[in-house]
Amino acid sequence: MLNSINISHVFVTDQDKALEFYVGKLGLEVSNDMDLGFMRWLTVRVPGQPGRDILLEVPGPPGMDESSAQKIRELVSKGATGFTVGFTTADCRKTYETLKARGVEFTQEPTEQSYGIDFGLRDPFGNQLRIVQLASQPQESGTKTSR
Repeated sequence: MLNSINISHVFVTDQDKALEFYVGKLGLEVSNDMDLGFMRWLTVRVPGQPGRDILLEVPGPPGMDESSAQKIRELVSKGATGFTVGFTTADCRKTYETLKARGVEFTQEPTEQSYGIDFGLRDPFGNQLRIVQLASQPQESGTKTSR
């Protein structure tokens, strides 16, 4: 059966602008940047973490028609697609201050949670991201979910 996640995607409207944000501001590294003819295959990852890439994907062909792509662009720009990507860090407050100095737009400042400390941010396209410093021992939240 399945044993890992290899790639996921984030919709962006401009891949060069996405590179500036995800690599220049967040500090990810480019893992692939290929012209496939019908699209640019641009992936990034956490430095030194091969095997878990994020495709910075422009909505459109070959995955969808132009009408669908326009609807996706509208939803992303409103932040209406919900949570997109979560990252971890060893020091949430330091990471927050570093990103703040780089001009990142935040949706929530570092906040103590039962699972650690986290904060929210938006990429230039409207995607909602979160960064968390996981607690060594998560606290009981009072509710349990089963799957």
